[in-house]
Amino acid sequence: METTRDTHGTGSPASCLQQWEKRLARIPPVRVLGSVPRTLRFAGETLLQGHLPGEAAEQGPPLPRLSVGLLANVAMDEAALLAFMGPNRFPRRADYERVRSELAEARALYAERGWLADPASYHRQPPPLERPQLGRGWAAGVSFERLHFDSGYEPHEGEPGRQRWMDYATNRVADAWLLRHEDGPRPWVVCVHGFGMGYPFMAFHPFDAHGLHRDLGVNVVGPTLPLHGRRRVTRLSGEAMLSFDLMNSVLGLAQSVWDLRRLLSWVRTQEPTSVAVYGISLGAYVASLLVTLDGGIDAVVAGVPVVDFPALYHAHAPSSIRMRVVEHQILGGPAEDVHRVVSPLSLPPRVPRDGRFVFAGLGDRMAYPTQAWQLWKHWDEPEITWYAGSHVAFLWSGEVRSFVRRALGRTGGSREGGGPLAPT
Repeated sequence: METTRDTHGTGSPASCLQQWEKRLARIPPVRVLGSVPRTLRFAGETLLQGHLPGEAAEQGPPLPRLSVGLLANVAMDEAALLAFMGPNRFPRRADYERVRSELAEARALYAERGWLADPASYHRQPPPLERPQLGRGWAAGVSFERLHFDSGYEPHEGEPGRQRWMDYATNRVADAWLLRHEDGPRPWVVCVHGFGMGYPFMAFHPFDAHGLHRDLGVNVVGPTLPLHGRRRVTRLSGEAMLSFDLMNSVLGLAQSVWDLRRLLSWVRTQEPTSVAVYGISLGAYVASLLVTLDGGIDAVVAGVPVVDFPALYHAHAPSSIRMRVVEHQILGGPAEDVHRVVSPLSLPPRVPRDGRFVFAGLGDRMAYPTQAWQLWKHWDEPEITWYAGSHVAFLWSGEVRSFVRRALGRTGGSREGGGPLAPT
């Protein structure tokens, strides 16, 4: 996107300073230098809290114990955010009015149809998936099956952003990678990837997919979220789903659970002994929303979860953009209300409490520990693991790896006493 035009008079000191700031901000190596003061601010705020680092707070996640390793993790997150948020991604003037209009129309429509009062009624039951196309693939030294099917999802008639969404032709075909055993009924784990992913080679290591398949003896399937991977419509996987077009995130999350429910209908024809869903970051959001709608899931693991996108937009946006989105009545009411229909905090989870698991990083500067804490509270405080690291530091955390395997292994065997494997 183009940058927002300068409103200061040309030639004024303020105008010249702003132009130089914009020019410097267009250079990623220069831009990421901002991670240094941000990291120092994190350290200062942690030290100035009203309780000792590492001691749990009543109204929020525990504070981390400061260390060189933790601060390096924080700096890594901050640098990644600054590298991504260049001026070329800032909204234009016309974008503010268009997004404001879409959100206002959506809020009125959702209220009129009762979806704000009953978010579950916003989501339609998708048709079962009966005969997906199956093929073979190879990535990162792993042989796997490929699964393809027509999504069939369409936004509601009259829903703002509907035509834009329907024009994303590559998004109409859903796909997934699959690791399964050739013998008898097995437990199944559905791995839901994070933002910017969507390719098999990018998922095997974060999910420890081969290890889960080999060591726990489970079948593993990894669906591609809307506008990610082969379904993307921009150069960056997932960019169009989590952009300034806030209706796209609503529609993308709605299609995500639609596609997953269709995929699960096929999984259930494979005679699973249990079904678990494991999501990371954006995938944790989708998994957490899915288990409010599907009653046939035995366990859910939410890793470094996001649960409130409007709050993240507000926290991560530059101050100039943050002021404009509030002035244009985008954040501060409309966006929050519209996202209620796809919020995992709007409905109770249908997975038993002992089948809910959360892990999160105390130095996470992308999703923030507060988001994981909100989900943990909403889920009635189930088992949780906090690690001292950034958003992606779980990749090399033995503690997290053991936690996930224990969580999935606990419900990964044959179901004791039976239970619903079909959605209710």
